[in-house]
Amino acid sequence: FLETTAYFCMKPKMGEKEVSPHSFFSIWHEFSSDFKDFWKKENKLILQERVKEAEEVCRQKKGKSLYNTRPKHDSGIVRKICSN
Repeated sequence: FLETTAYFCMKPKMGEKEVSPHSFFSIWHEFSSDFKDFWKKENKLILQERVKEAEEVCRQKKGKSLYNTRPKHDSGIVRKICSN
């Protein structure tokens, strides 16, 4: 614990000799809660952007024909019946 507080440069409050776990984890809890909230918001924005991009791609593909059609040529029995 002491190595962790030293790594994060935590200093004891006035009148205390060491950083207490309560003071360290109260600050850590605030940080992690804020980070989680920002993470969720950022992920939501990224998801919205991806949905918009996918909708645009879908709209562009709908504009183009996905397959080619050729006129039907009569052959076989149909041609023989119609030509008589």
